Amino acid sequence: MLDAHPALAIPPETGFLAMPLDGFGTPDPRTWFCNAVTGFPPHAPGWADFGIDRAAFSQALECVDPFSLPDGFRVFYRMYAARFHKTRWGDKTPLYGLHMPYLQQLLPEAHFIHIVRDGRACAASLRDQWFSPGRSMAVQARHWRDNVTTTRSNGAQCQNYLELRYENLIANTEAELRRVCDFIRLDFDTAMLDYHTRSGERLQEHKGRVTADGAVIVSEERRRAQQARTLQAPDPQLLDAWRSILSADEILEFDAVAHDLLRELGYIA
Repeated sequence: MLDAHPALAIPPETGFLAMPLDGFGTPDPRTWFCNAVTGFPPHAPGWADFGIDRAAFSQALECVDPFSLPDGFRVFYRMYAARFHKTRWGDKTPLYGLHMPYLQQLLPEAHFIHIVRDGRACAASLRDQWFSPGRSMAVQARHWRDNVTTTRSNGAQCQNYLELRYENLIANTEAELRRVCDFIRLDFDTAMLDYHTRSGERLQEHKGRVTADGAVIVSEERRRAQQARTLQAPDPQLLDAWRSILSADEILEFDAVAHDLLRELGYIA
């Protein structure tokens, strides 16, 4: 939705903002940084997703003087946004919720938006994905509980943090997007409501993930299929679809682990 705004570009998930920094103190930090970002994650780099020429990225980093991690990352995001003639950028990597205090120090201008969703709906959506923590509802419940709890705790430590409910975003899309735009100081644009009309084009960025020895972790087709709902407008009737996807026993198994948080968030009485 936000990527559909004419001024704001959001790439596929990155992950490298939280990468280990063991090599940053090398005599040539620009080369180290370029190799680390373009080769992330090391087992199956995702650089092809971003459509940025590696040599051009390296050259742009050479122009950063003095070089710093924050400015190196800003070069990446500016180059990505420039592909679409946009001036603002964001990131949608979920794991960054676990690193927000560090990221606020790294990029003080950052605004964090946390979308909270009923954990049972998350489990129904996530369990069959290639990056799922496991099919067990107990595993899914712990994953949801721990991530939501940690992200909310981290958000309380950040100067610019906004929490949204997924259910409200789907049922009252324009109102929630206006809240987001106010939060990030961006004029609302109705193009965000029509995001689904160009999602097919945007999903072409999602390439397959392959290891160094050629083993396919996930194909392009599967990555794009996992985003298939973005090809359609928000549908409030699907908010409770998890009730017909999960069995009664699975719902009880999830509740046994995450009951307290489900109740705190108002998802159960």
